[in-house]
Amino acid sequence: MSTFPVEAVKPTKSCEEAGIDLSALDLLRQRIQKEVDAGRMPAAQMALAVDQELVVFESFGSATTQTEFNIFSCTKALIAGVVWQLIAEGRLSVDTRAIELIPAFGSQGKTPEWMAQVTLGQLLTHTSGFPAAPLGPPTWDTRAGRQDCFSRWHASFEPGTHFEYHPTAAHWVVAEMIEVVEGSDYKEVVRQRIIEPLDLVGISLGTPAEEQGEIAVMQMVGELPSPAEIEAVFGTSDFDIGEVTPEILLGFNHPSIRAAGIPAGGGVSTAAALAMYYQALLHNPGGLWDPAVLAEGTANIMCTLPSPDTGVASNRSLGLIIAGDDGLSMMRGMGATVSAKAFGHNGAGGQIAWADPASGLSFALTTSGLDLNFLREARRTASFGSKAAVCVARNS
Repeated sequence: MSTFPVEAVKPTKSCEEAGIDLSALDLLRQRIQKEVDAGRMPAAQMALAVDQELVVFESFGSATTQTEFNIFSCTKALIAGVVWQLIAEGRLSVDTRAIELIPAFGSQGKTPEWMAQVTLGQLLTHTSGFPAAPLGPPTWDTRAGRQDCFSRWHASFEPGTHFEYHPTAAHWVVAEMIEVVEGSDYKEVVRQRIIEPLDLVGISLGTPAEEQGEIAVMQMVGELPSPAEIEAVFGTSDFDIGEVTPEILLGFNHPSIRAAGIPAGGGVSTAAALAMYYQALLHNPGGLWDPAVLAEGTANIMCTLPSPDTGVASNRSLGLIIAGDDGLSMMRGMGATVSAKAFGHNGAGGQIAWADPASGLSFALTTSGLDLNFLREARRTASFGSKAAVCVARNS
């Protein structure tokens, strides 16, 4: 039995009331269905929300609107939401160093001086210097195990000098910092501070195996891109996709891995819940966040250091990604038609989650298909985002 009754979630506002362009919506549906029919997305959902109300929530392939999905790095937005609250309360700051709360952090590694410099701001902008630091089961199951592992980590570059995406390592440290100041399990903190106050139905982090609901089984599909395809995009055929391999992602089919609640990527959600979370970030219901701190996460670009993979400015806020005004928003996972102010954080395997303040629209897509052709997956993500963004007209 799932902790959250996802069967209760239905749109609360009609497309007509929300100003949805029905022809644009149909093009988005057709584009999603094309991928489903091709076998690249065995199960999928998409959701659109406006004015703090769910407007569209549809399933494709083998999914129903009760199906939940592994959302991978979309989870990072939940952790960020907790951090913003703690900053407003004066319990953390952008400049809080990890070692202040985790005294052994990096002390037994090769670069203790660099690790002692790492700040919360660097962790959330992926400039903290240890993108590939390892942590896995069973070590991650206990605080003692995690902290022992942290003590041996080392930096590959001086913190703050270089952007390189930290798939999991940085957020393990952020989660520990949350636990230290809260005196409570970070997963429980996410539930109490974010999920419950916002009444987010169908999203969870670290649900025990016996309580997990109907979660789509991740499936590997497609084939690797050819060396020529890779070289055409990156200038070299020698491209390393890093630690987020399809094989690693398939591990999230195991209830025990989901139950671990990996802070950088262990969330489970419906597309509807993701879209509604981003509505909360747009409207700040009940003043859940201090407006100035919320802006650090959703509006202010803190890091423009280029991504080593693409050479494109990273446009990292305090925990999320900002589309930017350089015409390269599609390279940041949001499509080509969002405004410069759009913000969000996608997840591995083609999970999409963002909001656009210029139109008031939030969009989420979840899928179970792990396409080995990561170039094709990136193109489809850009296509979905471009088509979703024009479903609602921008405000003048």
